[in-house]
Amino acid sequence: MRKLSILLAFLFVVTAVLSACGKETSTAPVAATPKSAASKDPVTVKLGIFKNVTHAAGYVALENGYFQKYFGENVKIDVTSFDNGSEFSTALATGSIDLGFVGPGPSTNQYVKSKNFKVISGSNNGGAVLAVGKESGINSVKDLVGKVVAIPTKGSTNEISLRLLLKQEGLKVSTDKTGVQIIARAPAETLVALRQKEVDATLIPEPWGTQIEEQGVGKVLVGWDKIPPNNGNYPLTILVASDKFLAEHRDLAKAAVKANSDAIQFIKTNEEKSYELINNQLKKLSGKGMDNKLIKAALAHLNLTTDVSRPVLEEMAKVSIDAGYIKDVKADQLDLSKFLDLSLLEEVKAGK
Repeated sequence: MRKLSILLAFLFVVTAVLSACGKETSTAPVAATPKSAASKDPVTVKLGIFKNVTHAAGYVALENGYFQKYFGENVKIDVTSFDNGSEFSTALATGSIDLGFVGPGPSTNQYVKSKNFKVISGSNNGGAVLAVGKESGINSVKDLVGKVVAIPTKGSTNEISLRLLLKQEGLKVSTDKTGVQIIARAPAETLVALRQKEVDATLIPEPWGTQIEEQGVGKVLVGWDKIPPNNGNYPLTILVASDKFLAEHRDLAKAAVKANSDAIQFIKTNEEKSYELINNQLKKLSGKGMDNKLIKAALAHLNLTTDVSRPVLEEMAKVSIDAGYIKDVKADQLDLSKFLDLSLLEEVKAGK
């Protein structure tokens, strides 16, 4: 009996030890698995865009579900609309948004200061016009001397184009009537200002130029394909992403490039169907739709493309340096090579 008791006690101890070992194994910490393109973790992508038809590709990509298609079902898209590029660029640099569509003027100005985001694709080249008031007496660019010209916001791509246009004609920017005075006015306010003769002209993105003519407020003096630089073939809308987003979600950044590319192709092959899609987004973002004939006129003045020219961006940036928007950098020292990361665009073009 004594031997049997000892044997049972031994078996009890062994069982307890094995049980304890089993528990220790099951609760041991497991090494974290790095996120990958196949991760099913919920993600929110914060996308920025303007309330402007020059961002048509972004509108169609949203309406046709291209972003959602390439992002995947586990991704939520949070869209924020902006009135100007300065606000957008600040939001991108400070992490309020992850990526989106903006003009190169304000984004370059911000990049030189923060250096924490990249251009990953083009979206639209050109689409701005120089319009003059009905009774302004302006019949040529040279007639702008002593006049007041509005641009959507200071440091904008439109202001860069205006300064280049004036320079081509040998005119100077000034705060008096010896040159051309430049002031900032939101596009909708510019129509009123032209009608009330508070401003004489404006360099403004479409469809506002067409709208100025439609409402009898004025006329387009310099068409979109004559606006510098490069006779209208300059980046007006680009797709940018923060360095943080690129580092953590490069697959999603590539998905955005695909969505933008698909939208451009859709608009080119289904222009009439695009009017309603663009209008739907305008209503969502601004609370106000637009007549299809204005959208049609605007699209006719856009060169939708994923291409981005670094030399043209650098030419535009030098204007911002001269105007004082980019500080602590001399024109001959400007280098935007790290501002562009077109590797994802190249992969998309190669079908990868």
